[in-house]
Amino acid sequence: MEELILARIQFASTTLFHFIFVPLSIGLAFIIAVMQTMYVVKKKEIYKSMVQFWGKFFLINFAVGVVTGIIQEFQFGMNWSSYSRFVGDVFGAPLAIEALLAFFVESTFIGLWIFGWDKLPKKLHLACIWLVSIGTAISALWILVANSFMQNPLGFAIQNGRAEMNDFFAVLTNPKVLVAYPHTIFASLATASFFVLGISAWKLIKKKDVEFFKKSMTIPMIIGIISTMGIAISGHSQATYLIEAQPMKMAAAEGVWEDTADPAPWTVVANIDTESKETSMRLEIPYLLSFLAYGEFDGAVEGMNTLQSEYVQEFGEGNYIPPVKTTFWSFRIMVAAGGLMIFLTLIGLIKGWRRNLETSTGYLKWMVPAISFPFIANFSGWIMSEMGRQPWIVNGLMTTADGISPNVSAGSILFSLIAFSFIYTLLAIAMVYLFIKTIKNGPYVASSEGNIDTDPFLKGGKRRGA
Repeated sequence: MEELILARIQFASTTLFHFIFVPLSIGLAFIIAVMQTMYVVKKKEIYKSMVQFWGKFFLINFAVGVVTGIIQEFQFGMNWSSYSRFVGDVFGAPLAIEALLAFFVESTFIGLWIFGWDKLPKKLHLACIWLVSIGTAISALWILVANSFMQNPLGFAIQNGRAEMNDFFAVLTNPKVLVAYPHTIFASLATASFFVLGISAWKLIKKKDVEFFKKSMTIPMIIGIISTMGIAISGHSQATYLIEAQPMKMAAAEGVWEDTADPAPWTVVANIDTESKETSMRLEIPYLLSFLAYGEFDGAVEGMNTLQSEYVQEFGEGNYIPPVKTTFWSFRIMVAAGGLMIFLTLIGLIKGWRRNLETSTGYLKWMVPAISFPFIANFSGWIMSEMGRQPWIVNGLMTTADGISPNVSAGSILFSLIAFSFIYTLLAIAMVYLFIKTIKNGPYVASSEGNIDTDPFLKGGKRRGA
């Protein structure tokens, strides 16, 4: 079915592009709030310069992210109208709250923060950026509430062929939300930390504004190690949740066709043969899969063949096995990227403690491409989560094929896919251009009067010392 394939491609492409900006905005808002708190507490101008310099990236990223987010919601009515009609009463509520509450909080206080420099009292101005940070985190919560219903539908009743909410608290406290939200917040903090660390490392390699960028690495390095460790811990919580709520996704992520031994080993790499339904050439770590699944070093994991038979009995004839290779390898890419992030932040903390971070050229060179590691982990984690749910668009209630709009032609979807891709390309070019320009200018920009301006939101200014 061409319409289904094109709609899925469009949803994946626009979601992945939008997902560049969401975690970066959440993480940068928090890091900037911490930097401004240091400025208010310690009264050192270098912290103000840090807030204003990294604030530029946050504002650029936030602006582009808003545009890409609008298209996300537009798609539900355009390509997925059957899905929207079926779950609109449940799925629409958290999206509406996110837009009317969290997004307006972010937008209002971003405005006050931008134009409030040297106008609002310092503590009140500081409260603005903290409210922005809180708003971004709350926004993520409501989005995850909506997504978690797709993964684990709760708090509803089927009325007149539609899912209608009958327990808002059950929707809000969905176990999927409780394990996914910490994971998302830690991932966002790690994304922003590596973004700041990578740009700072590049500037230190070039010997530009050394004291500024050396100082800029301190806060994100600490946040980076805490958040990467948090990702690992919260990821383990998600694994123990999956074995109960979505065992087929867990089995696909591990390439398990037949029930495992007890205890079950975790597969590092393997050859997946989907035609013969076999996984061979395994490199395994004993006991680890049992620990991931149950939190203890014993316990078997049901295979996809067993689960397929159970699903056929429950839901009728059909193929309930997701794309195994995609689910399997996306999970391993995510784990590999996360492991590298933990390793690099630990090395960075050691070098910072030894006070030789700015002279460790080899390490700094690694940190520049490491900007991409959190994004790779974010993308692969999202792919694993969504593809591992297939063939369901709402787990156990509606298949993805049934959620497509019945009256939208393949040509219409293809046209919008090309149009959105063109717009996204222009946005990406503009964003990259502005980022590069900001990096090249550095934190101290010459004003028209010949002074040095460290304030990106106000014109003019005097040279500010460190």
